[in-house]
Amino acid sequence: MHNRLAALPMSRPVEKSPALLARARERFSRYALIALLLAMPVAFGINDLATEGNLTRLGNNFVAGLSNGAIWTLIALGYTLVYGIIELINFAHGDLFMIGSFVSFGIYGTLGLTITTGVLGLVFGLLATLIVAMAACSSLSVMIERVGYRPLRSAPRLALLIAAVGFSFILRNVGFLWLGAFPWSGPDLINTNHHVFSISGVSISNGDLLAIVATGPLVLLLTAFVAKTRFGRAMRAAAQDTEAARLMGINVDTTISLTFFLAGLMAGAAGLIYALYQTTIWFFQGFTAGLIAFTAAVMGGLGNLYGAVLGGLIIGFIQQISDNRIGAEWTPAIVFAYLVLIIVFMPEGLLGGEARETG
Repeated sequence: MHNRLAALPMSRPVEKSPALLARARERFSRYALIALLLAMPVAFGINDLATEGNLTRLGNNFVAGLSNGAIWTLIALGYTLVYGIIELINFAHGDLFMIGSFVSFGIYGTLGLTITTGVLGLVFGLLATLIVAMAACSSLSVMIERVGYRPLRSAPRLALLIAAVGFSFILRNVGFLWLGAFPWSGPDLINTNHHVFSISGVSISNGDLLAIVATGPLVLLLTAFVAKTRFGRAMRAAAQDTEAARLMGINVDTTISLTFFLAGLMAGAAGLIYALYQTTIWFFQGFTAGLIAFTAAVMGGLGNLYGAVLGGLIIGFIQQISDNRIGAEWTPAIVFAYLVLIIVFMPEGLLGGEARETG
């Protein structure tokens, strides 16, 4: 009996593959996150169909969210560019955006742009304003990197962070001294709320067209520059490994300065678009917009350009639906609740960060 029992094959416990468990967990997280992101629009869409018989209201929310999200996208791209190459959360970037709006308002007056300006004069005037705003913000961004960040590059990370906060306060106080503590309203040069056309009852206004048409080419040009050009390849190499990039002959200091230059360009463009879209600016707008845009960059994946675009658009949709359906006082809480959920299910963001690992 003992020999027969010994001869029988012994059953072995089933071993679960760690890779299989990881894939299952990742798949569950992805689908759960998609369900959470769609929960609010789907719920309100069903309610609209039940009460109004159509999705026009949700469509209008979508268009307004796309317009707002386009502005957050431009600012978020600046955050993710800088973080991707030197892993710095550049808190001054939101205030650069504010300076871009202030410069744009100043150029309005210098060029004499008013609501009575002709179409041709307005187009060339706004194009000149865009160039000046982008040049001002990019120059200021490069100067901040050269004066404040480069000397601290080998210092503890906290020193860089404190420097970024310091520059943020400096720029905010410049805005305060420039236009004062109260919001300033400017001319509605593009007649923002003017109805242009409708699609299935969804209204498209001048402001919507401006935000989408102006932002789209800028995003495409930036991503093409980073992906296709020699300077873009240098930026990606420096983002992966700074020392290896130096050994390959890449001028890392110049590459980092170029990154700040591009981030400043995006801030200047966003400043003008915001000034035209909202028609009201004030010195504290950089803090609020910077916080929203940074949230968008984290949501999409810090260091990932496409993630910044996706995060900006998602936040634009969430904000608009919350403002219109729930109440503006709840919007910040809802936005950050979504951020927390995304980080819980996908810690690297929706599309994953592309910043290098540091040991």
